[in-house]
Amino acid sequence: MSERGIELDRTIFYPLGGGQPGDSGVFVRESGERIAIADTRKGEGPGSVVHIPAPESPRPEPGERLTLELDWDRRYALMRLHTALHLLSCVVVAPVSGGNIAPEKARLDFDIDMSLLDAEHITRETNALIATGVATETVWVTDEELDAQPQLVKTMSVQPPRGVGRVRLLKIPGIDLQPCGGTHVRNIAEIGGIRVTRIRSEGKHNKRVEIVLAP
Repeated sequence: MSERGIELDRTIFYPLGGGQPGDSGVFVRESGERIAIADTRKGEGPGSVVHIPAPESPRPEPGERLTLELDWDRRYALMRLHTALHLLSCVVVAPVSGGNIAPEKARLDFDIDMSLLDAEHITRETNALIATGVATETVWVTDEELDAQPQLVKTMSVQPPRGVGRVRLLKIPGIDLQPCGGTHVRNIAEIGGIRVTRIRSEGKHNKRVEIVLAP
């Protein structure tokens, strides 16, 4: 256990990164006592994950066995929205200049002329892709293979991490293939549908498209 929070030998909690917030949930001690986890962040070492307990929550003892329980409804909403942003980036064909995901909404920023963005069109085309019900796949490539295919990287300001020998890609066969270390649904049909709620300019190279999950 560090000053920042609780580190485990392994975890199912996703740490903050790539515009996706860290997981929250509960650690259950063998006594049945519950430790509320308010946030999850990356630690200082490679692969290190730090779980941030809620204020006044108890702390486990070193070596203690814990059962981990995600706030699944929150995580699943993030997975659905994150996967939906992959589809959005295929409907709006332009460099991605930013993005963010929250449990209730998500957005991508594009370097594109505002006149080319239409909420009804984007909603319809994204939902048409969702309706195809394609299964997602995880693909790994070497750093060198990724460098040889720069078109796979859609984000302008964020580059995939290199240096460990390989990079993780999300593949949606026939639709999308790009580096991503986030969480996604197993089949895009699980998204259920989206709705574009707002399009606005955030600067010369940032036109923001916000989405929510359809009821």
